[in-house]
Amino acid sequence: TSRGVITITLARDLAPATVANFVALARAGAYDGTPFHRVIADFVAQGGDHARGDGAGGPGYTIACENTDAPYLRGAVGMAHAGKDTGGSQFFLTHSWQPHLDGRYTLFARVRGGLDVMDALQPDDVLVRVILPSGG
Repeated sequence: TSRGVITITLARDLAPATVANFVALARAGAYDGTPFHRVIADFVAQGGDHARGDGAGGPGYTIACENTDAPYLRGAVGMAHAGKDTGGSQFFLTHSWQPHLDGRYTLFARVRGGLDVMDALQPDDVLVRVILPSGG
């Protein structure tokens, strides 16, 4: 990000299709240079709108939700949506435990490094580039 590095671990066991979608978009460079358009202190930082950058866009298709009972603890990464099975590219990082999100949004990754960077994000900070590990 424009604030520093955030490292996430993808949760293929929880959300294999969502992870595959995120990886495909990342490989295509869809997230590079996109803003965190929604940042709410002690709640979430949301980005991934590569079509418009304002929170109203997506990839031009939707994906099915893969909801589980996995808790939305600090550093959880979820797929944003406007209703069941309407996610696509937008995602959010949780700044603190958000139990009301449990089972309602697909949790597909967890922040494993850079929580301080995540906490420092401000609206319109940029996701400069997503770097996937080889084979990732």
